[in-house]
Amino acid sequence: MPQWLCNQLMRAFMKKDRRQIRLLNDCWYFYRTKQHPNDDSASL
Repeated sequence: MPQWLCNQLMRAFMKKDRRQIRLLNDCWYFYRTKQHPNDDSASL
């Protein structure tokens, strides 16, 4: 996971900002599928 994303997730969890956590989670899954398009574990 990129450091910038990790930092933003930690900040969102500390603020208990559910909307931001959900958005960052979606970004992470999008990033993972783009990085490894042929990897079956990325689609879980």
